Amino acid sequence: MMNAITRVFEDKPAVRDKVPLLIGLMGASGSGKTFSALRLATGIQSVSGGDIYFIDTEARRGLHYADRFKYRHMPFGAPFGSLDYLAAITHCVKKSAGVVIIDSASHEHDGPGGVLEQHEQELDRMAGQDYGKRNSMNLIAWAKPKAARRQLISGLLQLNCNFIFCFRAKEKAKPVKKDNRTVIENQGWMPIAGEEFVYEQTINCLLLPSSNGVPTWRSDEPGERAMMKLPEQFRSLFPAGQGLDENVGAAMAEWARGTTAPARDPDPDTLELARTAARGGSDVFKTWWKGASADERSDAKTIETELKEIRDEEDKRQAWVTE
Repeated sequence: MMNAITRVFEDKPAVRDKVPLLIGLMGASGSGKTFSALRLATGIQSVSGGDIYFIDTEARRGLHYADRFKYRHMPFGAPFGSLDYLAAITHCVKKSAGVVIIDSASHEHDGPGGVLEQHEQELDRMAGQDYGKRNSMNLIAWAKPKAARRQLISGLLQLNCNFIFCFRAKEKAKPVKKDNRTVIENQGWMPIAGEEFVYEQTINCLLLPSSNGVPTWRSDEPGERAMMKLPEQFRSLFPAGQGLDENVGAAMAEWARGTTAPARDPDPDTLELARTAARGGSDVFKTWWKGASADERSDAKTIETELKEIRDEEDKRQAWVTE
């Protein structure tokens, strides 16, 4: 009998290292995805450096904001296979991109050459027009397109860059079993994308129609709840009504830098400004917060409990006065 190999393990104190950001923006047409993506990218760039690259699958609509932001524009037409996306993204990273916006990533799922079309092509190859055979080969036909998508996801995770993926969304419903009968249950606004791709994002923001870039974080629709993703480390960036802007992007980038930078003591002047804003109540504080820099927000978070107590007390006083 062979001797068992003794494995040697090593442990060390955990230190959060630098990580890339993968930001998903899910929304209907006109919800503010493109403008919000450029605002976030500008904030991220202010911290991480590099150029902003815009991969445009939407018939050059990415040029609509060329007079508002500085970025490099790259048209990207069909085919929209997973590996085509990876090639386009890799091109941008090799060109010194610090942030890459992909608008839209939905074509990878349902566009010409995307995963759904590749699945149909595989069925054609395997079964032709024999619909009985097509039904039996349906699962097997997913193997090739899903493998390409996994290669895309794996490739992204190896790139030292930040990414913002814009996903189109549409209202969906699906049949579910309730009380021994099948009913149609609304799912809400759902991204047009593979679930495994959406789940890989660091954060997923749902932009409802006419939201003007203000994400929704609570919903009664089961599908919307499943797709939203707001990690604990970013929750303080989104008080009620907070939109996706440069300050939010910069704050996310600061977190993504890891803990290698030395800690900075809060600025006393900033703390007093935050207290003054809080003394005006929640509405005044929200206005101050929206205009605050990433460093100012970071400083204010060190006295977050105190600021909330001040706001709550003033809100109660104002409510009493108006009664």
